[in-house]
Amino acid sequence: MATGIRDTVHAAEAAAVMRLLPARPRLLALGEPTHGEDALLDLRNEFFRQLVEQQGYRTIAIESDCMKGLAVDDYVTSGTGTLDEVMEHGFSHGWGTSAANRELVRWMRARNDDRPASERLRFAGFDGPLEITGAASPRQALIALHGYLAAQVDADLLPCTVETLDHLLGTDDRWTDPAAMTNPAQSVGQSAEAGQVRLLADDLVALLDAQTPHLLKATSRDDWERACLHGRTATGLLRYHYWMADNSPARMTRLVGVRDQMMAHNLLAVAARDRVLVHAHNAHLQREKSTMRMGGTPLEWWSAGALVSAQLGQGYAFVATAVGTIQHRGVGTPPPNTVEGLLYALPEDRCVIDAPRLAAALDDTGTALRVSPWFGYSPLDPAHLGHNDGIVFVKDVPQS
Repeated sequence: MATGIRDTVHAAEAAAVMRLLPARPRLLALGEPTHGEDALLDLRNEFFRQLVEQQGYRTIAIESDCMKGLAVDDYVTSGTGTLDEVMEHGFSHGWGTSAANRELVRWMRARNDDRPASERLRFAGFDGPLEITGAASPRQALIALHGYLAAQVDADLLPCTVETLDHLLGTDDRWTDPAAMTNPAQSVGQSAEAGQVRLLADDLVALLDAQTPHLLKATSRDDWERACLHGRTATGLLRYHYWMADNSPARMTRLVGVRDQMMAHNLLAVAARDRVLVHAHNAHLQREKSTMRMGGTPLEWWSAGALVSAQLGQGYAFVATAVGTIQHRGVGTPPPNTVEGLLYALPEDRCVIDAPRLAAALDDTGTALRVSPWFGYSPLDPAHLGHNDGIVFVKDVPQS
């Protein structure tokens, strides 16, 4: 092991990550190279506990539906509902079945018990209500926003009645038809009704913005922030549905870009409230353009992390997680000329790596990009190392 590489290695703890950074970031992003591995989520939980106890972080935001996540936040802050209920209904993408996610929610609720509101931990989903098979109807978010405004402002200021919205939205299955993901003609996103809803949503969000001083006096800040979330979600979903109905070559690029833009807006909102640990796939958090192939078509877009980093500067930090093996997925020992292979030769099972120093140490060594035999795992790109603030390396990922 080259001395230069050995010098980049630190203990696998949050304090080691913080020492790599020029300042304590508003948003500390911890990426993962694959989804669904509880060993990586257990590590995330450990880092969050350390950040809470040592660094004053109070919010965790994960790659899950921002609307569903409100139920988890209600549970951890005030005990609303039961643990079983929020695990079933508070997560998207199937994340609620994860033992590590369950332990995270249980620990947050226990820690918040008997603490004043100013010291309570908060939970946020920061993804849109989106799945790979399609997008949710904007109904829930839009009706909630209208209801909040109708209760607080003069009726004459509202752009429409709730009955008008209900009529224009129609049935939810028109919006959620999975056939629309592969066939733009099946989407209602560019129908005349959807166009009217989009204009009304824009007017409702503008009214929310214009009435902010009054609303913050008339309601709690939490209620106002929730209304802002409903506004962002409604307009984001309507934009997403619009592009689902598009049949141009840029359709999928638009869709993945809108998704990450929704993520970025949600992250900036939670960062305005508190210091946040963000956890998601590396591809949603990196500073460089993200890339993927979908249906044989190469896509490039700016990730949520890239968008947030552009706004927050040193207020955003990104630490990627890298792994050596995931044997139960067919991902064996990494080739020695890859970043993962070089790190796999270290004696540590888990460690934190100074990514910019590692990039400098590997300069001109011809480090190769690892090729994964499993589509669900994304190796580190050696060309991106210097743009990461750190790496958390896990040598072997056991089966959950």
